[in-house]
Amino acid sequence: MANNQAHVIKTQLPNPPPPVDVLLKHVRTAVENLKANDIVEIDVRGKTSVCDYLVIASGTSTRHVKSIADEVVREAKKLDCQPLGVEGEREAEWVLVDLGDVVAHVMLPRVREFYALERLWTVGDEPPSESA
Repeated sequence: MANNQAHVIKTQLPNPPPPVDVLLKHVRTAVENLKANDIVEIDVRGKTSVCDYLVIASGTSTRHVKSIADEVVREAKKLDCQPLGVEGEREAEWVLVDLGDVVAHVMLPRVREFYALERLWTVGDEPPSESA
């Protein structure tokens, strides 16, 4: 038993990873297929080094939220892209699927309203309004 290495489950992106536009299209397909509500894609390049795009969508119930997140994972796997992480599946009020360049947030409407990720990541994107 000289092997001190832990067993590692594949949690890395293929090399090379799929182009971000292809990955984004698959995530969009997944959330649309499962009838997610209020789908928003936010380009966060230049704002964070964590990812290039956020996809935020709402589900109508915890079961719906979990199903949408599961579909995002299934679509990513079609590209041989294993998620780097999936968080929040147990409660399924907010499930985050980290696919590297694209991070999907699937949330219940009340949770989404409370955390307001869209406002957080788009502050300063709009030019200041001309108020006299």
